[in-house]
Amino acid sequence: MSKHERETSGGSCCGGTVGAQADRPGTAEEIHGAVRARYARAAREAAGNALPSCCGGGGGGANPITSDLYSDAETETLPAGAVVASLGCGNPALLAELREGETVLDLGSGGGIDVLLSARRVGPTGRAYGIDMTDEMLELARENQRKAGVENVEFRKGEIESLPLDDASIDVIISNCVINLSPDKQRVLSEAFRVLKPGGRFAVSDIVVRREIPAAIRRDGELWCGCVAGALEEETYRRHLEQAGFEDVTITPTRIYTREDAKAIAISKSLGNQVLDTVDGAFMSAFVRASKPLDPR
Repeated sequence: MSKHERETSGGSCCGGTVGAQADRPGTAEEIHGAVRARYARAAREAAGNALPSCCGGGGGGANPITSDLYSDAETETLPAGAVVASLGCGNPALLAELREGETVLDLGSGGGIDVLLSARRVGPTGRAYGIDMTDEMLELARENQRKAGVENVEFRKGEIESLPLDDASIDVIISNCVINLSPDKQRVLSEAFRVLKPGGRFAVSDIVVRREIPAAIRRDGELWCGCVAGALEEETYRRHLEQAGFEDVTITPTRIYTREDAKAIAISKSLGNQVLDTVDGAFMSAFVRASKPLDPR
């Protein structure tokens, strides 16, 4: 499947309504439940090679968040189920500059595309792990691994706030538009720090907020599930990483979303056209880098 075929279908795939609070749409348990249901549906769609309507989909055309992230050369040898299940906002396996022999962890690995690409980059002496909390996504990812014939990969069930991995066991952590979905991002980053080896690298793609956004967006459960409402503001992201113990933090924009992009990812559908002007340029896909000190305290 070429990158030009990867368009989202119309409609919503959020798995239920979550209650509104001042700064997020429900408790941590409610958010996890809604996200799990949403991505379970996406996995079922992808397993049938249908185009899942997740991570901001709903405009009926090409999704500005998820489209054109991978080259044809990267995807041509992957199973179709891995490609159509790609719901990220970047290409962390490429941007992380993985080296042969490294051990890589993908937070929220979904259908497995970034794990499979990472396994290729680290070679047979390296290893790639994927962590996901959704059974349907894990089943899809393992089937994609089997079809791809990749052996240096392991998918484990778990939440990114509590990683099922040993301390100091990972060289590089990647993630693709998943940390914004967590109700406890500080805990996610602390867990990432824990499992990284001294000198290890944090290299994720994520949605980041560039300025203050309307409170109605923050409270919208559909937009939280769709990667937008839960996104951290740039300086908050940086502060959370530093509080977790990371150093050398950089946040590099890869795409800045316009008023028309906001319309395509269904912000107007959820909240009305009057919100479009307020979010023009307020969101971006970004590559977030940081490192664990060689002598962490």
